[in-house]
Amino acid sequence: MPEPLLDVRQATKVYAKSGESTTALSGVDLVVPGDPATITTIAGESGSGKTTLADAILGFTTLTHGEIRYRGKDLRTLDRNQQLAYRREVQAIFQDPFGVYNPFYRIRHVFDVAIKRFRLASNARAARELIEDALRVVGMRGEEVLDKHPHQLSGGQRQRMMMARAYLLKPRLIVADEPVSMVDASLRAMILDIMLRLRDEHGISFLYITHDLSTAYQIGDDICILYRGAVVERGDTRQVIDNPQHEYSKLLISSIPVPDPDIRWDTSAGVPDTDAHPHTR
Repeated sequence: MPEPLLDVRQATKVYAKSGESTTALSGVDLVVPGDPATITTIAGESGSGKTTLADAILGFTTLTHGEIRYRGKDLRTLDRNQQLAYRREVQAIFQDPFGVYNPFYRIRHVFDVAIKRFRLASNARAARELIEDALRVVGMRGEEVLDKHPHQLSGGQRQRMMMARAYLLKPRLIVADEPVSMVDASLRAMILDIMLRLRDEHGISFLYITHDLSTAYQIGDDICILYRGAVVERGDTRQVIDNPQHEYSKLLISSIPVPDPDIRWDTSAGVPDTDAHPHTR
């Protein structure tokens, strides 16, 4: 069996404060295959543990128990050079791109820092070519945006800029945490299409963190549904959404509005008070 790109094993995160503890993740297993590139959705409501899992994979928080392996290596055992390689090969796109930018710098600064840190180009001309190539992938041009400040760009432009910056490093995996929740419908479709093209044309896998199952249905290959920090259902995205097995999955999917004025959206459903029993297809 080929070695997975990412292998999360029994990931558990417990936050303790003032004698009380909160479990954000509870024994989560997750595998992202190495080939072909895939889009794996991590879905659930706010507080389900989605972002905690993303933060652990990105190294922003440490697990209480469990391990995360990238290409067979435990992240805790990586030496300095291996950590730098991991930072390059595993990139992130966040919900609010404005928070990533320093408002005092022009947009080009985001790209210049990445090129310098990872030594991607030997001179200014080569660097500019890399930047222009990355911008073309997301439908933008350097002359239109590089000399502007972040506040001069729209939210959709800033989000596409972050995707270009991630692509610049030629990563193997992008962790996209709610990347389309703050843009309008037309830009949402554009960003999802960029994700599909990065997967299909450039071999980049995604962990797509979202509460929006309609977009997961559009682009996801596999899905893991989190409830109270545990995986309650996983499998092929369309199979899970078309035929959910766990009560929480059914509730989450039934909350998706249907574009039919004759069908009322039921807002009275409550969260099931049951233990998390995973269903794997």
